[in-house]
Amino acid sequence: MPSVLGSLALFAALLFAFVWKRRRDALAVSKGFPLPPGPQRKPLIGNVLDLPREKAWNTFLPWKERYGDIIYLEALGNGILVLNTLEAVNDLLDKRPNNYSDRPEFIMVGQLMELNKGIPLLQYGPTWKQHRKLTHIALSPEAVKKYYGVQEDIASMYLNGLLDEPQKFIPLLRLAAGRIVMSVTYGLPVDTPEDLYITEAEETMEMITKATLPGAFLVDLLPWLKHLPSWLPFNRIHEIGMAGRKQIYNMVNRPYEHVKQEYAAGTARPSFALDCLESLEYGNSKLPKEEADEIIRWSAGAMYGAGGETTYTTLLNFFIAMSEFPDVQAKLKEELYRVVGTGRLPTTADRPNLPYLNAAIKETLRWRVALPLSIARRTRTPDFYNGYFIPEGTIVLPNVLAMTVDTKSGIPTEAFAPERFLQGKVKEVATDPYLYAFGFGRRICPGKALGDNNLFLLMSSLMATMDISHKLDANGQKIPINPTYTSNLVSHPINFEVKIVPRCPEAAALIRERVAQIA
Repeated sequence: MPSVLGSLALFAALLFAFVWKRRRDALAVSKGFPLPPGPQRKPLIGNVLDLPREKAWNTFLPWKERYGDIIYLEALGNGILVLNTLEAVNDLLDKRPNNYSDRPEFIMVGQLMELNKGIPLLQYGPTWKQHRKLTHIALSPEAVKKYYGVQEDIASMYLNGLLDEPQKFIPLLRLAAGRIVMSVTYGLPVDTPEDLYITEAEETMEMITKATLPGAFLVDLLPWLKHLPSWLPFNRIHEIGMAGRKQIYNMVNRPYEHVKQEYAAGTARPSFALDCLESLEYGNSKLPKEEADEIIRWSAGAMYGAGGETTYTTLLNFFIAMSEFPDVQAKLKEELYRVVGTGRLPTTADRPNLPYLNAAIKETLRWRVALPLSIARRTRTPDFYNGYFIPEGTIVLPNVLAMTVDTKSGIPTEAFAPERFLQGKVKEVATDPYLYAFGFGRRICPGKALGDNNLFLLMSSLMATMDISHKLDANGQKIPINPTYTSNLVSHPINFEVKIVPRCPEAAALIRERVAQIA
């Protein structure tokens, strides 16, 4: 018992010293400026008890009305700055990129699982810039045009799956999103089986999105815990880290090695990885071969999270919206009938002539945002903003959910109304979701053009061929759609059902014919 009490006393003393040093260092350079407003902090623990364990964005949203555009909290000595407006995000993340482009030190998923080798968690610097340059070359709006055919093929295959098993629209969508990413990233065939890399990638991304929420693990708040020996009772830090490292390595390594083998044999299909290998003149690069290899490996490995998860989540929200707002679905079908007709499926070439559909994509991104808190940043140096002091090392959370609240158009925020983005339909057009849905500043999603085209092709194809509605009970009454949303970094709906049927026999025949043409 004395040894246990002694350990607890030592822990408390170390914690007090850590928190006090952080606060003393911050105040030493504050020049008398106050910290931004926020809930009152308690001694030692700060706002730990104010922060919910899940879905913090639902807590931050009402706090905006109480504390304003920026909110400051502390948790065990770690400063947290919540940015509630696009203006604040632009002022800091866009206009001061050298100070606001770092990521927090995710000890568990970043260091122990080694995900900090990939571009999402890499700190801003020379290595990150090498990764970024590579992705800009391979994923520019012009470069991704060569994948339009692959995206259209997989969208058609998804429709075909809905004809056979409409009740499986969610797992079929998972497969379609995974196939697009794997085909574009590694050149895998469009009919890649689910058990070839895709299932492994999905399971790994589920683990990652849970682990990258700030404070997901105590070791993220108290980094010195990583030095505790693994033999201590109840200490699973290193066990969890090693298991995650192996899982991430398999996801990143296995498909990339497949591409390298095909590249050496001269049989590699067009892909992001192939473009990277060729752009770095693999084997003759100015970079050492091993360094170039690692950059390509991890740049490609980051693609699944950037593309698959957000496409999947946004489309699930679209299914819900079409069921709940049939008048919007009717308008989308009318526009597609007028522009595309009934003799073919929509293609990317139709997009400029479909303004209501483009507005519906924006509305889906706004109505149920996929990343409610984006991905956290960290201040590199102390800063001052609007009369407030922001300490060095502060975790910065863009509160994207707060940015989706539309007061400009006059249409209720909760309504699914593409009209809010159409000039002349409302008193003032709502803030464009493309300004917040794909990230900010220098860390904006490099696959934005590719992901945006995924949404267009899948949504337009669904509206051209399928009717989506509520399921009915035995009495013919609508079964309510009340999905639960996950608390992960990417928050997607679960536990809901909708009814999906072909618009007409001719639409079903059109899908079958289109799929039969896929080589």
